[in-house]
Order: sequence, then structure tokens, then C-alpha cells
Amino acid sequence: MAGTGLSGAASLAGVGRTPFSRDSGASTTALACRAVLAALDDAGLGVGDVDGIATHRVGDSSPPWVVGPALGIDDPAWHLDQFGGGGVSHAVVGQAAMAVAAGVAEVVVCYRAVNARSEFRMGGKGRAPAGAFDLQYQAPYGLLAPVQHYAVPARAHMDAYGTAPEHFGAIAVRQRANAAANPRALKRDPFTLDDYLASPWISEPFRLLDCCLETDGACALVVTSAERARDLRRPPVDIAAAAWAGGHSTYSPPAPGGLGDDLTTSSAARLAPRLYAMAGLGPTDVDTAELYDCFTWTVVVQLEDYGFCAKGEGGPFAASEAMDIGGALPVNTHGGFLSEGYVHGINHVVEAVDQLRGDAGPRQVEGAEVALSTGQPGYVLAGTSALLLTAGR
Repeated sequence: MAGTGLSGAASLAGVGRTPFSRDSGASTTALACRAVLAALDDAGLGVGDVDGIATHRVGDSSPPWVVGPALGIDDPAWHLDQFGGGGVSHAVVGQAAMAVAAGVAEVVVCYRAVNARSEFRMGGKGRAPAGAFDLQYQAPYGLLAPVQHYAVPARAHMDAYGTAPEHFGAIAVRQRANAAANPRALKRDPFTLDDYLASPWISEPFRLLDCCLETDGACALVVTSAERARDLRRPPVDIAAAAWAGGHSTYSPPAPGGLGDDLTTSSAARLAPRLYAMAGLGPTDVDTAELYDCFTWTVVVQLEDYGFCAKGEGGPFAASEAMDIGGALPVNTHGGFLSEGYVHGINHVVEAVDQLRGDAGPRQVEGAEVALSTGQPGYVLAGTSALLLTAGR
């Protein structure tokens, strides 16, 4: 199938990140600036080269009109402050690529900065995302935190397909093993499946080790044209495809007959065909996948909905050796949000770039040329997004 759309139009030319911690000791704006400067340095560019800046937000955030002037970017040709959670984390990069492809901007920095442990804890203290007006109808029943919302479709998947706690546990154990080879990871001490099963309940069927880490930190990416990227400091990573889809809103009931009637299928099932078609690729072409893992179950459903296994087989697939580094589909090679840290989606894209550049050290996937990186697959705040990235030529 022939590629269309963004294929070959824009590339990732630089990546940057701050240390990940539970108490950064810095403002969210300072974290954002540090990550952006690191990404520009990685690309061999300066602040004066930047004419676009983009981020997304729910909870803790520092918008482009704060970060830009703090860096000396006071008149960008294009900027984006996208409302939304992890579902739009990859849409930000896709929209930056479109801006570059359309000639609206030449060099765009995409970032996400959060003090999600030491300051504004995501979903904490009864806070609801702005715009989630219908939470008022759930709050009296105690359905408030993200872990509670995701527990509902996870239990539905278990009931429908026999997905077991051991399947979730296999994901958590493997990702911690991957994190042990990642010096940036917040959690590097390995644990066993028995340790997982002994960890405390948070919201059934999720235990503590099913849940991503509350993290302070920031990551940034530089998006520019493929032609310009080839002349910069580091090997480019091409944005072969970017795609979006709607999703399930657990704040309101689904439309009858729509995708929302089946919580065991995420909106990634609708997004995936568009994504693959844009790149002229398919699931068998993917060498490594960074799948949004706010909770272990989201990895299971995405394995199915991105076409790596049949519906209902995500649990056994996750428990097999296929997802090991060196397996058929290495997944969340940096440890993911469960063990590296949770920077609201963007650190998955950074890891995909590391893999395609050959920069991942002991966790490197040999010969990686195609990477899938995904946003939250379309639950709670409805919507999802994803990227297919390829090693630049």
C-alpha cells in the first residue's frame, strides 16, 4: 500500500529531557525550558532557529506563551496549546509535522513539562479535568480517579476474554526489567510475578504495580523538514505517519451502536488502519512499540487494536516472550510509564527516537527501523493519537 499525507515531509531532529524525579525542586516552566534547550542542543540548533512551539495540558502545565518568552521566543509563527490528556500527547507532534509540511513553521519544539508528584498531582485531591462538567454526576458515587475509570474497561476485558492478573503482572515485571537497563528510570529494582501479586490493591483489578508513576520532569522534541534534518547534528527520525481518533468518554454514556458500546475495544482499533495506510506499513513492519501504559491493561488492549494479535489474545501475548527485547515485538523498552516515569505521553516518543537512532544502549532493539508510539487509547477524556516513526535515510 502506498504512503500518503505526512510520509517523508517532517522529521524529529532532536530530543531533550530533564531528570525524572518525585521532587524536582524547579518550576514547571523551568523544567520545560531545560528540556527544550537540551533538544535544541541535541539537534545542533539554537533558540533563534525556532519559529514554532507546542504542548498539551491537563492539570500541571506551562503554556507556549510562557515558555516561549522565557526562552526568548517572543514571536513564533505558529504555536499550539492543546487541551487534553495523554490521548493528545502524540497529536501535538503530528500537528507540528503538519505545520512544517504546510510551510507555516520551519523549526517547531514540542514539549511536555509536569510536576505531577510534588505539585499538581494528576487526578489527585478530587480534581477533575477542566471541561469534564459531567463528573458532577459521578462524584457522589466516588468515581473520581483515573485508576477507577480504567478499572471498568479492564474488568470488562477480563470478563469477556479471561484476561488474568498474571497477564497484567507479566507486563509490569518485564517493563521493570527493561528499566533496569535505563539509567534515567525512576524505578530500576527488579521484582517477580509473586511480588506483583502481593502488591496492594488500588482499585480492582489494579494493584499498585499496575499503575504508572507520579513523576516530575519534562521532555522535548524538535520537528523540522526532512531535508533540513538531514543536515543537522544527529541522525534524523522521519515522521512516517500521524493519526487521530475519537474515543470513549467515561464521564458520559456511549452512543447506542457506537464503539463505546464495547469497552473491550479501544478507539485505537479505528485509528490503526489510517495510521498504517498513511505510512504504507503494517503491524508486521513494526520493530518496536512504545504503547501508552498509564495502567498495564492499556498495553493489552493496544496489542489487539493495533493488530499485533487477535481480539482477546492480548493477555497471553503480553505474557509471552514476544515483547522481550530481542523478541518479535519489544514493547516499552525504556520501562514505560510504569517504571521509567510518566511525562504524560511524550517520553514514549523520545524512547522511540533513541531506538531508531541506535542510542538505547543495553536496551537497544537490534536493527530497529520502524517504531510505533501511541497516546492514551481513548478512554476517560475521549480521543487518541499515535505516530509511526522510521529511521531517517
